[in-house]
Amino acid sequence: MADTIKPNPNEATTHDAQLAAENMASGEEKVQKVDFDADYAAAQQFSVSEIDRTPEGASAAETATAPKFEVPEAEDKTSEAQSTGNPSDYLELAKEVGGSQNEGVSNVSDDLVKQAIEKGQPKK
Repeated sequence: MADTIKPNPNEATTHDAQLAAENMASGEEKVQKVDFDADYAAAQQFSVSEIDRTPEGASAAETATAPKFEVPEAEDKTSEAQSTGNPSDYLELAKEVGGSQNEGVSNVSDDLVKQAIEKGQPKK
């Protein structure tokens, strides 16, 4: 099914396209006919090369797309932090974080850390 192009000079993006559209609209230039179905069928012929339609082409494509390196299987690894429950570990950590010279300023004091540890202890 051939469709006829309907040029619109107002939609032309360049001056040459605008002149061509005006000439087609006035009848000075022949209006092109486009057969979209035939163009689509022709494009399908170009989408696959002749060699790809043969068994040799299929094996060549498989060889070309095969991975070049062996990829090992992924292994699930789990790690679990051991809970010590020792308050001195937390005090050392708080001192390291609070005493950093090249990081942001911290207003955490040793007394504040001790209070936090005491509040975190279970009631007896």
